[in-house]
Amino acid sequence: MEVMKNNSLDPVTFEVLKNSFINLVDQMSEQIIRTCYSFVIYNRDFSSALCDANGNIVMQGTQDIAVHVGTLHLTAKAIIEYFQEDIHPGDVFLINDPYRGGTHFSDVRVIRPVFYRKTLIAFIQSNGHWADVGGGMPGSFDVSSKAHFGEGVRIPPTRIWSKGNYLKDVANLIVSNMRVPEERFGDLRSQVEATKVAEKELLRLIDKYTIDKVLLAFAEVQNYVERLTREKLKQLPNGTWETIDYIDMDPDFGDGMIPIKVKLSIKDDQIVYDLDGTHSTIGCFLNATFGSSLSGLYAGTKTFFPDIPLNSGFYRVIEASLPKGSVVHADWPVAVSGFCSGPFEKIMNACFELWSHIMPEKALACSFNLEYLLIGGWDQREGYNQFFMWYDWMVGGHGGRISKDGANAMSPVFGAGLSVQPCEGQERLTPVITSYHKIMTDSGGPGEYRGGCGVEKGGTLTAIQDAVMSVCCDRSRSVTWGIFGGLPSNPHGNWLNPQTDKEEFLGAFFSNVSLKEGDRFTRPSAGGGGLGDPLKRNPQSVLEDVKDGYVSIARAEKDYGVVIKAIDPDVVYYEILQEETSRKRNYIRENRKAWLTEEPQNVIIKYREGVIGKLDLIRQYGVIIDFSTNTVLEKTTQQFREMLHKRSVAYWE
Repeated sequence: MEVMKNNSLDPVTFEVLKNSFINLVDQMSEQIIRTCYSFVIYNRDFSSALCDANGNIVMQGTQDIAVHVGTLHLTAKAIIEYFQEDIHPGDVFLINDPYRGGTHFSDVRVIRPVFYRKTLIAFIQSNGHWADVGGGMPGSFDVSSKAHFGEGVRIPPTRIWSKGNYLKDVANLIVSNMRVPEERFGDLRSQVEATKVAEKELLRLIDKYTIDKVLLAFAEVQNYVERLTREKLKQLPNGTWETIDYIDMDPDFGDGMIPIKVKLSIKDDQIVYDLDGTHSTIGCFLNATFGSSLSGLYAGTKTFFPDIPLNSGFYRVIEASLPKGSVVHADWPVAVSGFCSGPFEKIMNACFELWSHIMPEKALACSFNLEYLLIGGWDQREGYNQFFMWYDWMVGGHGGRISKDGANAMSPVFGAGLSVQPCEGQERLTPVITSYHKIMTDSGGPGEYRGGCGVEKGGTLTAIQDAVMSVCCDRSRSVTWGIFGGLPSNPHGNWLNPQTDKEEFLGAFFSNVSLKEGDRFTRPSAGGGGLGDPLKRNPQSVLEDVKDGYVSIARAEKDYGVVIKAIDPDVVYYEILQEETSRKRNYIRENRKAWLTEEPQNVIIKYREGVIGKLDLIRQYGVIIDFSTNTVLEKTTQQFREMLHKRSVAYWE
């Protein structure tokens, strides 16, 4: 471990340079926003960083995507390791290799070394999510891939500019293997120019403050973050905490969720994570490499230390053991493109739960799972006649907090800086019409503090040819959970041609579903899990939720035991029935533990007969079914009930 030293820069210069580094990275972001070609990148699926000459992150920007930032130092080090002394002024490198510290193949990093008087002093890095990098499916998300060969072009450390000379043949070789290559060229140029902007700003700072002070500030901002983090850890108790979360399934085996075990230890001023016991890699793309899993630990931890800047000084405080060959440490050539919906967000939410026990004043229940929907095909609208990519992600609910409800309709924890893609822009660029995009009633997990609500989004295909749909998501079975007595939200899952005789449940992740003009789809996102016993929620708060459309009258009674009468809904006039509420809460309190032991086959009969609904299955009985066949998943139900007993039942009176 590096020995920490007190700042040798005067406090004013240190603070000015620290914030100048943040501004430098943010200038890169502004350049990308104004020059990128891809609608995906335009909506902020990108990140940037300033690294020192050893590849360590000196500073990130203010809206960077969490998963990217925790890996940018690894890809900078991969460039250093591969090229060693063969790095020169005017060089620019590309890399997207998940097995060399990246995330997935869509995240393409542009890395520019910076020299001062022939001495290498820094690396500037721009990472953008390219909407397609080749592979078997438009958008490069193929659920069926078991090896990376179907997921797109793998770019190892590659020189794309050599001493200022553009290597056009290399760029053509890479981009020609991707769909809509003109967009890919545009994004490449945008990212390269962003690194040039940052280089110019860094050299300006050197001219103003001298090279010695700037390099000293590189080291001191990292030492400052390390020192600050360790001081905060010293105020916390030593100990070990552990939990488990799940990926929905391995498609090769069907029933049974895939465990990710996370153990957290605090040892004085050091954090140690151990994921031993996590399941081996699975037969689809929901695996993660070492770098992306490590980033999940960084991001999950950082959530509980929001006032600390993020750079490699923070990383020094965290040690991690990630078992090789597991879903959190997949090696080449295992498929990993769906890591973000798989292990990454499970690791982050597991961290939320563990740190909620250590720092209950910042407690946070599970948040909804990242969801990408991709439609690719031929755009036959008049004046277009070209290949199109409709690439969309959903907002959803964040988990309930220790003193307030979870946030509604938020970007996923994977990337809090992500923007919601405007429907008008999507409709102009692609032959997909958004039919509705609305808050989904009853999606927030019940609790003393309710989870935030998810949304439902529907779309219709217009003038298309040879189009297919893919979805990267999870938590149709490992439903977003609550803590400290709170209850789960709702399952993810997509429907094609809903409420027609062609209705089909597609599930939470799939690829290569053929589409034709006029097809409709709908996709709900989950809400956040609840925090605290729902029977302790203030009935007046439940009433306000009903007025706002966040909770229905029926679920107010079922989930919270609050009986509400609608006097005049047109003028939002409702009334709590106090005596009925008292009786209902007592009834739930006396019976709810027994409901979670009821034979699942008896429960599914009630569901098929319409006696109970989908949310009753999950919240009241803890039964998980396959919604395409309406059959009980016995092993998954057992695992889900075990989670409920640990996170919910154990906190009920």
